[in-house]
Amino acid sequence: MRRGSRSRAPAQAGPSVTTPPVGGAYRPLADNDRDAIVDHAFAMLERVGMADAPAGLVDRLTSVGATQRDDGRVLLPRSMVEAALERAPSRVSLPGFVEDRGLTIGGGAVHVGTGGAAVRMLDAETGTYRDSELRDLWTMMRVVDEMPNIHYGLRPLVARDVVDDAELDINTAFAVTAATSKPTGVSFTSGATVDPVVDLFDLALGGPGRFASQPFSMAVVVHVVPPLRFSPEGYEIMERAIARGMIVQTCSAGQAGATSPPSLAGSLAQGLAEILAGVVMADAIKPGHPCIHAFMPFVSDLRTGAMTGGSGEAAVASAAAAQLLGHLEIPHAVSAGITEAKTADNQAGYEKGYTVALAAQAGAEMVQLSVGMLGSIMVASPETLVIDNDMCGAILRSVRGVEVDPSYLDIATVEHVVSGDGHYLGEPQTLELMRTEYVYPALGDRRSVDEWVAAGEPTLWQRAGDRVNEILAQGRPGHLSTDAEAAMRARFPIHLKVTR
Repeated sequence: MRRGSRSRAPAQAGPSVTTPPVGGAYRPLADNDRDAIVDHAFAMLERVGMADAPAGLVDRLTSVGATQRDDGRVLLPRSMVEAALERAPSRVSLPGFVEDRGLTIGGGAVHVGTGGAAVRMLDAETGTYRDSELRDLWTMMRVVDEMPNIHYGLRPLVARDVVDDAELDINTAFAVTAATSKPTGVSFTSGATVDPVVDLFDLALGGPGRFASQPFSMAVVVHVVPPLRFSPEGYEIMERAIARGMIVQTCSAGQAGATSPPSLAGSLAQGLAEILAGVVMADAIKPGHPCIHAFMPFVSDLRTGAMTGGSGEAAVASAAAAQLLGHLEIPHAVSAGITEAKTADNQAGYEKGYTVALAAQAGAEMVQLSVGMLGSIMVASPETLVIDNDMCGAILRSVRGVEVDPSYLDIATVEHVVSGDGHYLGEPQTLELMRTEYVYPALGDRRSVDEWVAAGEPTLWQRAGDRVNEILAQGRPGHLSTDAEAAMRARFPIHLKVTR
């Protein structure tokens, strides 16, 4: 069994979060089909290899057993890949800014989180779309901080009002860190901005070197460009992030029928090969460094070529991706919760519901892109995020399944009830299990029709908007000290005017 972890520094407690249940009951791939896909992935790396490896990576890989063809493709023998897998941690401790909010990724425990790079916002008041801004990023992450069924927050949108690349990376890191004490993740426009961002994280924690011992924010690195090409920019970012102690999340996002084979099996095999290439890349930089690998098997609508993340095919592909990575003991994330719907309507509900549910039931360790997004992950919405939190609470409860305890199957209790009042409402066990056996929606309306009409017929969207406003009215979450924020603002060009 492969092992690995990272320790985290103690800190104050934050708002409660749902305990991640262990998934894996749903297995879309039979064992022999799973093994065939795994074998094909290894064969692709060994016989077709990876293109576009920068010189530094070629040197690293060939020194540990890879070979380079005349056309430049780097071939990765199966034995070499399996050795890298053996050295890689099978569990990664992902700290939060606050210790009690840290996560352990690995072993099939299911966590729900944000992600993506939306460029538009759905304005709740006007119902119109506009460019996403830095203040929107803070709002989204501030809402994430309060949602019990959302365990972590990767940057969900791009602040289009910050035009300089370096300042965009710095301001994204600041907004995310100021808004939530949960584990986070940020992306980089280049390797050159990794050092200043980590310096900013050090200031947030109180001084130089603090972040390396409590790396609360992952470096999200697109390490490959499908099909089967390394990203030189991703390699540069990964190399610098690992040097500064950041936990890395790699990403492969091929699109079946476009940048990966049209069959789901072929697309899964290519994506798995690209994930394994990420394991090898990280191992070549620093063996055993904690990494999480995001496998996002997107699907094309072959009538148009457009990506369709809310399809049944996408749902089963993501679940299969989780099964494959869980089988190989690779700490991982998969995509789910993507919808092509433009508003929080019925289409958004059913596309998000079955994609997240299947991924979670398959044991996806991080269900990414799963909340707060609309319009093929191009639109972000805090109201949608609050609605999706309710959905994820029910899904996480379903992953727990039916828990059996001898006290739940007690003949004496049944005899007492049927011989007495004829109902279980007043029984001690009913009160005892009220908050543990059952999950109650924060927004979902369970009143009678007459009660709902008497209350003014409030819609789900209205209730979500009220909840967002309640959260924002609370102001700053409090985990980032005013002194630390002042130090960050003094050193870096922070554009966010206030953190409310």
